[in-house]
This record gives sequence, C-alpha cells and structure tokens, in this order.
Amino acid sequence: MTPKTIKQFFQTLRKTNPAPTTELQYKNEYQLLVAVVLSAQATDIGVNKATRALFAKIKTPKQMLALGEEELREHIRTIGLFRAKAKNIIALSQILAQKHKGRVPPAREELEALPGVGRKTANVVLNTVFGEPVIAVDTHVFRVANRTGIAPGKTPLEVEQQLMQKTPKEFLTHAHHWLILHGRHICRAKKPKCQTCPLRPHCQYPNKTAR
Repeated sequence: MTPKTIKQFFQTLRKTNPAPTTELQYKNEYQLLVAVVLSAQATDIGVNKATRALFAKIKTPKQMLALGEEELREHIRTIGLFRAKAKNIIALSQILAQKHKGRVPPAREELEALPGVGRKTANVVLNTVFGEPVIAVDTHVFRVANRTGIAPGKTPLEVEQQLMQKTPKEFLTHAHHWLILHGRHICRAKKPKCQTCPLRPHCQYPNKTAR
C-alpha cells in the first residue's frame, strides 16, 4: 500500500470505531495482565467466562498467591493449557509482589521477564494500560496485515516492524485494537465478510468474497 492508501485505511477504521479497546474484561492493570496471559491460544469470550468469578475476588498479586495454584486451576480449567498458565500466573504474581510492590511494570524488559509473558503480551499491556504506541501482532493482526497488503510479513515480528514503520503516528495508539477487532469480526480466517467490509476499496486481497 502507498502512504496515502495506508492513511485512508486507518481513517476508515477510526471513522467506524473512534475509541477501540480490548474485549477482555478487567478492572485493573493486574487483571488485564492475567487475562492476556490466559488468552494465548484461547478466545476472549472463553477467557472472560473463566475470569468472571476469579476477578470478582482476585484483584492483586497477593490475593492470587493466597488463592494458590490448585484453586486457580479450577477457575481456569475451561481454558487451553490451563495448568501451564496457572503455574505462570502464580510465578509472575510472586515476582510482582516481591519486586514491583504488586504493580505491573511499565517497561517492556520487565514485563517480558515475567513467566508466561512474551513480546505480544507485553505489547498488549503497554498499549492498553500505559498508552504506549506499540502494536501487538496476534493471529488476527497477522492475517489482516498480510491479506490487505498494509504490512505483509512472514513472521509476527516482521509484521510488527512493518506496521510500526508504515502506520502514521496519529493512528499508532489505536492501531493494535483496530486491526485485531477487524480481523476478529470482519476479516475472519474463514468466510471473511468482504462484501460488507469498509476497507474493501483499500484492500489488496485477491480472493474477496462477492458482494
């Protein structure tokens, strides 16, 4: 895409959704971190269902540690890889309580040092909680970037670097959420809704579904 087309691309997304945000349900930064860790290879709907009762009583790392790994597993049993995720959440809660006074650190290096937290999770937290102009590339963002031609790449990191380079600064804060929501609800992996997609005029996907 040309810079002009990319600007029009994001202008269209902004017009359709001026204030996008995550579909994960949370009340504070710690709950969001836990939810994002749980969302790996899982849907936001499934995570929200599992965390509804959990977050009603667990709001801090210390409360999570008091709950314990075994009880945490029971709360998140419906989520894929729940045993490994429970272990990581307890471990990262221990680090947050001991090293960061129970707060979620605002620095990438410190976030990625937490168990179960990779670059994508760190980017989600940095963007959603701290307003950092970063873009987390999950399967939805990866698909939209490659399908539309806005930032094609063979790996999530390559797509992220392309998006960071090509996205105009005025759109960077919300770019992550625009792209993920577009991929989740319109530019789906199967049966994309090209016929009603507002980005159709700008999209370079050769196999658009018929109007």
